[in-house]
Amino acid sequence: MTQDMTKPEWRAQKTYTQNREDSKAKATLPPLTPEEEARPFAKYYHEPIRQPDPAHYAAMDKPIDPAFAFGPEEINRLLDVEALRNGVEVGWCVMPDGSGYIANTILYPGVSAEMIDWWFAWHPLEDLRYRIWYPPQHAGIMLSPIDRSRILDPQVPMREKNWGVVHYVTENCNCGMENVDIGFMSPEDMGFDMERFAEVAAAFAGGCGWAVAVDKSDQSVTAPAIMCHMFYEEPGGLRHRTRFWQGYRFNEKGDPELCLPRGVSVPVEAVQGLARHNVKEFSRFGDLLPRVFGELGPSLHC
Repeated sequence: MTQDMTKPEWRAQKTYTQNREDSKAKATLPPLTPEEEARPFAKYYHEPIRQPDPAHYAAMDKPIDPAFAFGPEEINRLLDVEALRNGVEVGWCVMPDGSGYIANTILYPGVSAEMIDWWFAWHPLEDLRYRIWYPPQHAGIMLSPIDRSRILDPQVPMREKNWGVVHYVTENCNCGMENVDIGFMSPEDMGFDMERFAEVAAAFAGGCGWAVAVDKSDQSVTAPAIMCHMFYEEPGGLRHRTRFWQGYRFNEKGDPELCLPRGVSVPVEAVQGLARHNVKEFSRFGDLLPRVFGELGPSLHC
């Protein structure tokens, strides 16, 4: 039997070291290979990119007052929808403790929780699936063999497939190409009150990441960040709320902790850069997801 090498489950598995080395080439955003051009979703890579609403994007021009922000130890505030609506939903700042805070929200007409759960399982299976999300800044992605097996396991519910899985991505968040290791977690492990969570959240993707410049040098700044994407049902679609807490990680007890050296702050450029990237990639996401899912979902194989 001839193996179909266009199918992601038959692709040769790279080692972590190989992926790091290959990321230098990926970071140049090379043209698609003939094999990639033959994929059924390659057309999305070449299409014009939907640009964000100018007013929405402009909201990231200047920092907000840190008084309107909150830390990851208060993550359950994301379950108080009325308070969120009355607060600052789009903005970024450097907190007094040096950490970076980012908030964003966007409404996706015609998007369902099923689509969200499918996307976060489908897209990490090969580079091109990640690249079509936001071609100007998304360069590639990799999974370990164990994590790939979990995602492809039909016994694991779609919304749970990424729990405990690491996405090794190469992307540019407006500060140059970086290798970002994103360890996805369950909402319970991130500290959510699961009784309230079940009543409020339609879908979820979150965890802790660590970014390192592709061309890392002794002067490169590296730091972890806690990431949370929450999706709420609203008439006509889903409301997406994002929070990033840069300079934070989860400790051995599972609690969020600040891990910046005393007197050190996350660079303003890194906070604002990620905030702007978030607006751009998720404006594209809301336009792209219903079309890709309608053509290829809910299967993970194509």
